Amino acid sequence: MKTLIINAHPDYTNKKHYSVLFQEKFLFNFKKRFPEELPTIINLYEDDIPRIEHGQLLSIWDKEEKNEELNSEEKRLKEISLNLLNQFKNHHRIVLTTPLHNFNVTSKTKDYIDNLLIARETFKYTEDGSVGLMTDDYKLLTIQASGSIYTKEDRYKSLDISSLYIKGIFEEIMGFSAVEFLRLEGTAFLPEDLIISNGEKELSRLMDSFY
Repeated sequence: MKTLIINAHPDYTNKKHYSVLFQEKFLFNFKKRFPEELPTIINLYEDDIPRIEHGQLLSIWDKEEKNEELNSEEKRLKEISLNLLNQFKNHHRIVLTTPLHNFNVTSKTKDYIDNLLIARETFKYTEDGSVGLMTDDYKLLTIQASGSIYTKEDRYKSLDISSLYIKGIFEEIMGFSAVEFLRLEGTAFLPEDLIISNGEKELSRLMDSFY
């Protein structure tokens, strides 16, 4: 299974961030399991990711619907968007690395997903509602760090927006066979060694089911 790692952290080279650190731990485990394979890695805050706004994807889609010619910048952005989509579809194991920003994924994560959620490519519309087209054993593992804890039955549970969003998009809309989370929670107040120890145990467990 080809693996695509999507680093959606703005400070993606800084291993002091728990999500970035555990991406490295994932890679270490990956190389031990599959020494002959190399995963594809992209850094969203390093790359040019087209956005749904005027002059970018909105203008491209509008012109294509009217059979109007794209300008040079629109052609460039369209090619980037198509390449992102094709790259995504060609990898059956997806790892998303993202911190929690204001109760949700980073803005670049949303921009990236907007290039993937294309009708007749990753899902289709039917009379009974949308149906996912990514049903050929695609799996997603999200490595996510957060200052607070969102998996307890307390005030933060209703604010666990990111997991609902990710699971909804990839599993409910696109049709992924599995969407898993490695949650690195309580980074604002729990001891570092406890977060790392618990995270390493969970990572080992998740990788067994991921591949």
